[in-house]
Amino acid sequence: MGRLTGIAASSGISIAPAYLLVEPDLSFETVTDREPSEEIARLDKALQQAQAEIEQIRETAAKSIGEEEAQVFDAHLLVLADPEMMDQVKDIITNEKVNAEHALKQVSDMFITMFESMEDNPYMQERAADIRDVSDRVMAALLAIRLPSPVGINEQVIVVANDLTPSDTAQLNKEFVRAFVTDIGGRTSHSAIMARSLEIPAIVGTESITQEIKDGQMMIVDALEGVVIIDPSDEEIAEYKEKAKAYEAQRAEWAKLVDAPSVTKDGKEVEIAANIGTPQDAEGAVENGADGVGLYRTEFLYMDSPDFPTEDEQYESYKEVLEKMDGKGVVVRTMDIGGDKFLPYLPLPEEMNPFLGYRAIRISLAEPKMFKTQLRALLRSSVHGDLRIMFPMIATLNEYRKAKAILDEVHKELVDEGHKVSDDYQVGIMIEIPAAAVNAKQFAKEVDFFSIGTNDLIQYTMAADRMNEKVSYLYQPYNPAILSLIKNVIDASHAEGKWTGMCGEMGGDQMAIPLLIGMGLDEFSMSASSVLESRSLISKLDSKEMEALADKAINECGTVEEVMELVEKAVAELD
Repeated sequence: MGRLTGIAASSGISIAPAYLLVEPDLSFETVTDREPSEEIARLDKALQQAQAEIEQIRETAAKSIGEEEAQVFDAHLLVLADPEMMDQVKDIITNEKVNAEHALKQVSDMFITMFESMEDNPYMQERAADIRDVSDRVMAALLAIRLPSPVGINEQVIVVANDLTPSDTAQLNKEFVRAFVTDIGGRTSHSAIMARSLEIPAIVGTESITQEIKDGQMMIVDALEGVVIIDPSDEEIAEYKEKAKAYEAQRAEWAKLVDAPSVTKDGKEVEIAANIGTPQDAEGAVENGADGVGLYRTEFLYMDSPDFPTEDEQYESYKEVLEKMDGKGVVVRTMDIGGDKFLPYLPLPEEMNPFLGYRAIRISLAEPKMFKTQLRALLRSSVHGDLRIMFPMIATLNEYRKAKAILDEVHKELVDEGHKVSDDYQVGIMIEIPAAAVNAKQFAKEVDFFSIGTNDLIQYTMAADRMNEKVSYLYQPYNPAILSLIKNVIDASHAEGKWTGMCGEMGGDQMAIPLLIGMGLDEFSMSASSVLESRSLISKLDSKEMEALADKAINECGTVEEVMELVEKAVAELD
């Protein structure tokens, strides 16, 4: 039995066997003087096994992530069936009397090197990755090693990995994946954000889970407390089943608030919105009673496409979300690529610090054709609901004015072409750069709204990379300096009769919500799974009392610990 702690990134409790999603050791020893017929029979059996696995993965992928995305596995099946490659493997087995593993590695390495060298042919270069994937699968079959794949999971498990990419997380089937645990990451890492969107319990940043657990070993994930128990006793399993039952009962109570208004104890109305990444995510927002969409991350449209998505493709996506939200506000962020999000078809320069470099609105302003395509799609969709367009990574007033001028130009072009465009859409900016937060008074005169992106605002203000475990202690949402910046932004918007929302992870943070209510935040945007819990908490808060609390936190507290102690005491008194 073992116990690890990490960061509770997505709430819930799960008990299931571990599924290690780590690269297996496919090393082998070369053996000579083997009987060729026996080795060819081993190879044929491995090829059949690999084909069956790929076909199963393809079928599962088509159901879980879509037919178009699943077509990559068709390419794998073609490689597997290519006689030119496999005949060469068999020739080496026959002529050199070596084991099948040696022959497969020799031939696959040759083909991979050949395709990777075709720099003037990107399509052929991509085939190298297909050959590597397929040869690894056949090698694993020869060595009797299971090759892990999130798509291939077809039984209830807890996924354990060093980290999960956004594409890995998107392939997790909620029916079978009961939770996931990683070595690295924080509450604002993409895997954590995706886990909350999928409503899968998750613990990240354990540092050593992949070294501590074996494949198939039973484990408990308490993503309420950030605790992992390996090989639990019967008593611990019984205890956590009861805890899980109590948590589900609490969720059932929150579910009663699905149609309730988002209002404080003393009657102040706010909006509790949902963050989404795809049109499908809007269904979760509706099911959880969100008052709108506070952040639609459009970069996933680009990341899930083999090339720039067309105007019509984007229009259909925006229209779908607006229609699903049925008149409720939808804040759509224009493309936020760069930093740690890249597109294979948009080469970006290598940078020492990409988070502080060429990204988001900086790319859009430098690529007006691409930017206009997105803005045309957005404006065409504006007739289908309450559209609110948001520009990310704005640092200066001139950047906003340039983006707004392009938007106005596109609006005129569309009207001249005979397209219907609403006159009621709003235009705002994401406040995530300290300069914009400090200068909020000037921005508020020109924008319709602010949405505070705390994930980046905190790391930029504290000069601490939020993905770096060595400085993770400096990622401090409740630091008085951060609270003071947020208050400045909210006050500046209200002075001009505008509204301020928050779409960073702090917006759904139960510790932060009392402070944000006190500071006058108008809209809280969060993962859909946090909406009802937040509505429940807000209904217990008196806005005047929270105003005094926030004022004390900003003006009298000197440390994060002092702020947390202040809030914990205030929340305890609610019960």
